Amino acid sequence: MKHQLAIAAAALLASHPVLAEDTPTNTFQSEDVFDLEYAGNPAVSPDGRSVIYERRSNDIMTDRTRTNLWMVDLDSGAHVPLMSGRKSYSTPVWSPEGDRIAFLSNEEGSTQLYVHWLESGRTALVSNLEKSPRDIVWAPDGTSLAFTMKVPADHKPLKVKSPKKPAGAKWAEKVTYVSKARYQRDGQGIIDPAFRHVFIIPADGGSARQLTSDDFNHRGPLAFSANGSEIFFSANRNDDWEYQARESDIFAVSLAGAIRQITDTPGREENPTLSPDGKRLAYLASDNQPLAYRNQELMVMRFGDDQAESLTKPLDRSVDHMVWDNRSRGLYFQYENRGTNDVRHVDLDGNMRDVITGLSGTTLGRPYTSGSFDFKGGTVAFTQGNAQRPADLFAIRHNKTRKLTNLNEEVLGHKTMADLHELSYKSSIDGEEIQGWYLTPPGFDPTKKYPLILEIHGGPHAAYGPNFSAEMQRYAAEGYVVFYDNHRGSTGYGERFALLLQNKYASEYDFADHNSGVDAMIGLGFIDADQLYITGGSAGGIASAYAIGLTDRFRAAAVAKPVINWISKVLTADSYLYQVPNQFPGMPWDNVEHYWKRSPLSLVGNVKTPTLLITGEADRRTPISETEQFYQALKLRRVDTLMVRVPGSPHGIAGRPSRLIAKVENILAWFEKYK
Repeated sequence: MKHQLAIAAAALLASHPVLAEDTPTNTFQSEDVFDLEYAGNPAVSPDGRSVIYERRSNDIMTDRTRTNLWMVDLDSGAHVPLMSGRKSYSTPVWSPEGDRIAFLSNEEGSTQLYVHWLESGRTALVSNLEKSPRDIVWAPDGTSLAFTMKVPADHKPLKVKSPKKPAGAKWAEKVTYVSKARYQRDGQGIIDPAFRHVFIIPADGGSARQLTSDDFNHRGPLAFSANGSEIFFSANRNDDWEYQARESDIFAVSLAGAIRQITDTPGREENPTLSPDGKRLAYLASDNQPLAYRNQELMVMRFGDDQAESLTKPLDRSVDHMVWDNRSRGLYFQYENRGTNDVRHVDLDGNMRDVITGLSGTTLGRPYTSGSFDFKGGTVAFTQGNAQRPADLFAIRHNKTRKLTNLNEEVLGHKTMADLHELSYKSSIDGEEIQGWYLTPPGFDPTKKYPLILEIHGGPHAAYGPNFSAEMQRYAAEGYVVFYDNHRGSTGYGERFALLLQNKYASEYDFADHNSGVDAMIGLGFIDADQLYITGGSAGGIASAYAIGLTDRFRAAAVAKPVINWISKVLTADSYLYQVPNQFPGMPWDNVEHYWKRSPLSLVGNVKTPTLLITGEADRRTPISETEQFYQALKLRRVDTLMVRVPGSPHGIAGRPSRLIAKVENILAWFEKYK
């Protein structure tokens, strides 16, 4: 029944292209999306003997991704559900003694905080909050929990005199007011004025008490001081905070509500993490230079000293998610590196060693770098997949690496999946080395010719890698070779490479990186040069739209959630406070020529390529008005164009299983039309 429902849903979206005669029939199909699972967010017990992780699966009846909590005992290998059902259970956090688990769940309707006692197997609801909590952390003595939560602000910009509405009268809805610079957010729409604050609550239930005050956002992750008297957090408590997208400092708040500032370096300081011995504070930092990309470095400060030291500056990579080792002699951290997400250990002298290569598999749609890890009690747990499988759970203990789960063998084990290959080449514009990958379809024969799809990642300061992608597996299953690259501007190749797109996004530079990759693929001998197709989403949509204004080599294009006109985009989207000062040289009204030159709309007079456009109607990152401009311009030019509107969807048009299917199947149908 499950597959019948999925097939029926897919039939409403688009018909599948006909498979070639020599293509295996047991390939990855759209309905398989509903059966995929992956591991995420591992949490190692304090003694290192158990791992709890989030097991995420797609519910075909609700069209949502559901998160349950499972636990693996590393001694016995027992793999059991901890909190499992049709509701979501997420964000597991071990108590200091390892006897309880705090987590979040929507079991009661709204998201609340729960505690589970491992010995008794009993679970208690410990909060009754108006808004969803996050950033959970235990106090050192295990008696309380801290978290952050939004608190509505008193927002009455005008004193308006209104007549009293008669009893039973039906008037129009009241007006709403917008007076803040940060007034909208993709996925949320117009946001009510609210500020995130730090709270504390007894671990056995009770009333939550707000610790921070004033109209500023106080953000996690949180960290208690060694004696539990203070909680560290990050915030920008400057009066001009709305316009300072690259500013935050580390603060501490006492249990009585007294706030003191720990750092004051220009730029961002965040993610405070206390060493086990309580003597040092680690955090992440990046400077505030007005550039589109800055590396994030791992800093360590010894309490009592005024200076903090970067332990990762020589790495020339942006680092994330650090965990102290048991003896407070160094930290584990993860970072993007040439298409992979790796883990290293760095000691307090800056000496580094590799621990894990290739965290991945926690994004199902496209092959973005992803994955997570945790370390406690001598055990490292992490998530890892490959081009043919989403993430499973792994652990390193006693210097041995073990795979703890096989979540997708039932659905994928009997299927013939596309194979992945790496490709490096030189960009024609300046000789810059570009790394890419390509998938060959099931039943691939190198003596034959295949159509090629070029798929471009978003960001543009993001990265693809040799990871699982349901979308690309579907393209390959229909007989296409699928090529993708990490063009200039991508992360994981150092700050210089990321900044090669500064004031050049989009441009002939990133186009040359993609176009040279297509030439390199044709040079392999099995690509039909007359059967080339291009697609991409967000920044990839921008690059796709820009490319078809520079070349006619593609038979068809599928442009997803693009920016078409930078002048209108930055003055309508939710990202304007960051993009205008960091991505462009000045304000749009003072630099019309530059904004226009970066806009695909400036090249629309050259476009001849049949183009499908697909965008969410609730998108506030790249508003659908951008798509509509391109659609109408192409219609005026009589270029064959189809606009696919995704009702109610924000920027993440593949954020629900059926929407992922709709995206890929409509693109396949469009390309099939122009074969």
